[in-house]
Amino acid sequence: MPDKAQKVCVVTGAAGGIGTALVQVFHDASYRVIGIDRVESAIAGNGSAYLKMDLARYAADEAYATTQNARIREELNGEPVAVLIHNAAAQILGSTDELTRADWQATLEVNLLAPFLLTQALLPELERVQGSVIHIGSIHARLTKSRFVAYATSKAALAGMGRALAVDLGPRVRVNTIEPAAIETAMLREGFAGKPELYAQLEGCHPQQRIGQPEEVAQLALAISNGALQFLHGATINLDGGISACLHDPD
Repeated sequence: MPDKAQKVCVVTGAAGGIGTALVQVFHDASYRVIGIDRVESAIAGNGSAYLKMDLARYAADEAYATTQNARIREELNGEPVAVLIHNAAAQILGSTDELTRADWQATLEVNLLAPFLLTQALLPELERVQGSVIHIGSIHARLTKSRFVAYATSKAALAGMGRALAVDLGPRVRVNTIEPAAIETAMLREGFAGKPELYAQLEGCHPQQRIGQPEEVAQLALAISNGALQFLHGATINLDGGISACLHDPD
């Protein structure tokens, strides 16, 4: 039986690199975490729980979403939601010539529609404690590259939705967005497998001369969620090692 005094944090994409860090950091801060992901995983301690859920189906199938909302509420056991973190994302790469309707549908369902619908579903639980919704966006919302059309568009829309929700919800629930640059996850490392020189080049593109860590994203989310920053609302925060300030011109 969870401690009734604990705050509850719901995290989507809980099994990924950033998701795992979010779960751990909020767990260490004495939150009870409800992790959501489409793959099997486990969360231990603090009365926390893990729910296997397909967010694309959640966005597309109302009956499925109703069932999943009931599962989340069963885990909440009548408690409010202090923090809801939309971290799950689909990254389907393809050029303008290649992207299909199915690619766009999958991208927007996971990256945009599911975050809205889950926020809407849990709004009563969030509002009870003037909770915090955090979108984990991406630098691709502002600065992107070829083959990221669908992903970059969805992340730009996610940041826009964060601002619009802040205006629409007013003081009822705070909504903010974190936009990281390159973060050292298993997915990033796999993409540079056997290419150490390209990985070093990526590090060098950031003024800090390094890649960000998942724990840094999680610590920023925790800071946003805690009570000391109640005036932070509708904001988009760059966590990018300074790369968005760089102008890459030939010398």
